[in-house]
Amino acid sequence: MAAQPEQPNILSFEAARALVEEHASRVRARGRELLSLLDSLGRVLAEAVHADRDFPPFPRATRDGYALRAADVETVPAELQIVGEIRAGGTSPVASVETGQAVAIMTGAPVPNGAGAVVMVEHTSRSGNRVHVNRRIASGDNIVPAGAEAKRGETLLSPGVRIGYAEIALASSLGRTRLLVHSKPKVAVLSTGDEVVDIDVSPGPNQIRNSNSYSLAAQVKTAGGDPLLLPIAPDEPKRLRELLLEGLDSDLLLITGGVSMGEYDLVEQVLAELKAEFFFTAAQIQPGKPVVFGRIRFGQERASNTESGGCKYFFGLPGNPISTMVTFELFAKPMLQALAGMMPQKLIFTYAKLKSEIRTKTGLKRFLPAVLSGELERSEVELVRWQGSGDIASVARSNCFLVVPPDRERIEAGEWVPVLLR
Repeated sequence: MAAQPEQPNILSFEAARALVEEHASRVRARGRELLSLLDSLGRVLAEAVHADRDFPPFPRATRDGYALRAADVETVPAELQIVGEIRAGGTSPVASVETGQAVAIMTGAPVPNGAGAVVMVEHTSRSGNRVHVNRRIASGDNIVPAGAEAKRGETLLSPGVRIGYAEIALASSLGRTRLLVHSKPKVAVLSTGDEVVDIDVSPGPNQIRNSNSYSLAAQVKTAGGDPLLLPIAPDEPKRLRELLLEGLDSDLLLITGGVSMGEYDLVEQVLAELKAEFFFTAAQIQPGKPVVFGRIRFGQERASNTESGGCKYFFGLPGNPISTMVTFELFAKPMLQALAGMMPQKLIFTYAKLKSEIRTKTGLKRFLPAVLSGELERSEVELVRWQGSGDIASVARSNCFLVVPPDRERIEAGEWVPVLLR
């Protein structure tokens, strides 16, 4: 367990993903913060939020119209006496609606006692203080009963929920001005390779700019983490070891490049010297097959997020830019989300009709850059032209990944295919 495996430990996509999810279920978020309501947007809730009263606190009208007794309109047309009007935020002008009476009412207003239904205004006509009802309604129509949405003390937001605009709306309706949230996990990003230079450096003929660190940092931020960009690690064991140890001071370490089978791909070798435990060293996917997942155990003094005994997880992501992006989404993201305090998240696929035929080789599950288009229910998807997993521009032109099963050589146009949104 302390040394690098002699043979690559290659798992199917499903097995590799399940293994990451299993380990993610064991980690814990590091700390908590009390933030103002809007500052909590995008963070993960660390407390339960309860209803401070019944919701709604009164029977609420859901339509503009007339509150009345349903029995009075069993036979239509029916004519009733208008005995008042209630606006949203107002109170009833009558103690109770009696037989033969109706109260004009606005959406959101409290329904008066005695009235069991609200008839919509478009199904009525008014003449002075009389209303003519032209449609039958049943008891309870167009009314939300008091406490139907939530009872006082009921949990409305649970710990582990990522806070979006709907959660902000709910918390504000409960009078919450601050929320207790989990601290963002610090995620170290280490790009490796002598061919990689900083983005503000003019690259030589055989060099590339360090786009991977920045794409990963963006993905980390989007997933709820706080990225730490480390200096580029050269293809030299001593400096690589120093930077790996620096990265392991963070809650999670993402390494890009140096995990393939080349002579100068040193990451796994140096990790093995650090007594790393490798769970898998490849997955049967394209792009991103040479992806590595493992952990290094430390004494409790260095552990900040972990199981008993303390450990830090790491991912070795392939150096080709699309491979880096795809393997983060498929494998690193659930671990980061767990460290951020989120409840476990499963991958969600949608389906769309394939616009043009696909031909490919079998054996690997493929996540290929594509464009999802169409309006309403007429969605369709088409592969983006790409020149392999180093073609960053193809991902910039795409908005999803089309998923090709490992046993399909050909998929006909018009078939429904799985799509992973990005």
